[in-house]
Amino acid sequence: MDDRMQGILQSFENQQIGVDEPFRFRCTMCGKCCIHREDILLNPRDAYNMAKELKISPEELLKQYCEVYIGQDSRIPVVRLMPRGNVQRCPLLKNRKCMVHNAKPTVCAMYPIGRGIRYDTKKDNAEITEEDIKYFFTNPGCGDEDETHTVREWLGSFGIPVADGFFAKWQNVVYRLSMSFRKLEKSANPKVMELFWNAAFGDLYLEYDTGQEFLPQFERNMERLLSAITGMRDKMEKEDDGQGKEDERGR
Repeated sequence: MDDRMQGILQSFENQQIGVDEPFRFRCTMCGKCCIHREDILLNPRDAYNMAKELKISPEELLKQYCEVYIGQDSRIPVVRLMPRGNVQRCPLLKNRKCMVHNAKPTVCAMYPIGRGIRYDTKKDNAEITEEDIKYFFTNPGCGDEDETHTVREWLGSFGIPVADGFFAKWQNVVYRLSMSFRKLEKSANPKVMELFWNAAFGDLYLEYDTGQEFLPQFERNMERLLSAITGMRDKMEKEDDGQGKEDERGR
């Protein structure tokens, strides 16, 4: 393990907090967490909830307020809120108020609590579950310490379950897609990869009817997407193996 990764893991351990462990924080609505932020990433449930709150389609939401790029490490489509102006203001701020307060992105609703998955190398082939979710608290440098909360109570006030089944499902999808796309990039040309990424982006973020429940649509989309990507990856790997054998016989 390199020094950078060791430092990240050490920081994670130092800031980790139990779900019933207290922390002190009171939001004073200063708005500092809504500026100078370029790291507000949306998962599909966020995009669905925000689009529903604004009474627009997920596609319209992403066109108006977000940007999409391919993650440098994950190699999958990533969606983030696109900040505006010199102060990098959240595009959903209007008159200093959040336009989607009742359906704000999970990372915003949880603030200053964060969460992540500590991948155990012994479980590389195992499904991520709610038990693998870890929480951490970082002093945000805003607000004050006039209130005491627990992680469970804080998340519950925003309707976010501590044992968040969707978050576990999402992390499994991210992991499986990341592995598949990394393998595909080794043999597919850029134009083919662009087709794969566009298809994945559509299933991940766009193919939702906000008049219907989110989770069944997400599960249906992911089953279709993962099946298609895995099938294409396996097909290309077989073709590469076949070509390699042909090359060996031709020597």
